[in-house]
Amino acid sequence: MTSPARRHYERVSAALAAADAGEAPMQGEAFELMQAALFEDYRRLKATQSIERKIEIKREILPNYAEYVAGVLEAGQGAQDDVLMRVMLWRIDAGDLAGAIAIAKYATKHDLTPPDQFERGTAAIIAEEVADQALKLLDDDNTNTAELLAQLEEVKQLTGDADMHDQIRAKLHKALGYAQRANAQLEAAQANLERALSLNDRIGVKKDLERLDREIKQNAAAKPTG
Repeated sequence: MTSPARRHYERVSAALAAADAGEAPMQGEAFELMQAALFEDYRRLKATQSIERKIEIKREILPNYAEYVAGVLEAGQGAQDDVLMRVMLWRIDAGDLAGAIAIAKYATKHDLTPPDQFERGTAAIIAEEVADQALKLLDDDNTNTAELLAQLEEVKQLTGDADMHDQIRAKLHKALGYAQRANAQLEAAQANLERALSLNDRIGVKKDLERLDREIKQNAAAKPTG
């Protein structure tokens, strides 16, 4: 386990490197060390076929990048940083949406681009990957749905002005709608699911909209009058 002194050194080194890089691509010893570690971890992941095992590996290795990320977010001026962007994606896959969103805020503020193999822009990747992960988490009874809803609303705000395919935005509205439904915000859920359907008529929410409509009407009928 890394000592507190070592963690402090890693964080300070990353902050200094990020400050020195300015708006140029990230460089320096702290970045190169993380880049080398990421290359090895990426090779390990590529050699693993099981999706479940890949997620386990990501949860295992992500703490190794925590101090570097913290330092960059603390002092960075917007340098392009492929290590940071890869960690953001791994955090989403591992279910650490709070950690991913912290990076997403920085990435969208400074227009950082995703790793080369991605054809989508950063905002589209954040919206789609978080929505996909949220839909999985909503199937887990242990998920804090109020916290998840707040995270989805944050992602919506972060990516609201970005250009992306309608299907991606539809997926985010679908996830928002389901999270709102889980938190008994039925009218808001209905509005988001209707928006999802208007963006993509194959998004798969029609039956849920019918159920929501019935539930909203039943609740209205049950309310005492006068």
